[in-house]
Amino acid sequence: MVRELSGDFNGSGMRVAIAAARFNSAIVERLVEGALDGLARHQVTADGIAIARCPGAWELPLLCQRLAESGAYDAVIALGCVIRGDTPHFDMVANECAKGVAHAGMATGLPVIFGVLTTDTVEQAQVRAGIKAGNKGFDAALAAIEMVNLLKSLPTSH
Repeated sequence: MVRELSGDFNGSGMRVAIAAARFNSAIVERLVEGALDGLARHQVTADGIAIARCPGAWELPLLCQRLAESGAYDAVIALGCVIRGDTPHFDMVANECAKGVAHAGMATGLPVIFGVLTTDTVEQAQVRAGIKAGNKGFDAALAAIEMVNLLKSLPTSH
């Protein structure tokens, strides 16, 4: 019989760090609110949550890695917003942020969730930050909880 391994959405007792960029703060703050709502709705208590802020999406990978390495958290959620402009700057920032956040998770073995919006327009960012329906910060919080529980369910090599 095939055994399926999956995580659930019970965040009871979890410690989660949110790494939030200040650049595009009107959008990012909505993502933070969504993440906090998602964590609270799934039993992560306020004293189990820390928010660390950095200048922008470029700085998120280092912040995420340090938070993950600290041993103080079960998961880290990266929240930011990069909106395409008229120069190649968007591509560099968005790509390096994504690679860096992924690397932080791989290097530490901790769920480091990518909740950074990379959009063509401010309007697209507003929609994804919950201005109409749905909030990618909320979704990132659920991914963090699920991944913590999934990793706990995996067999160990010991």
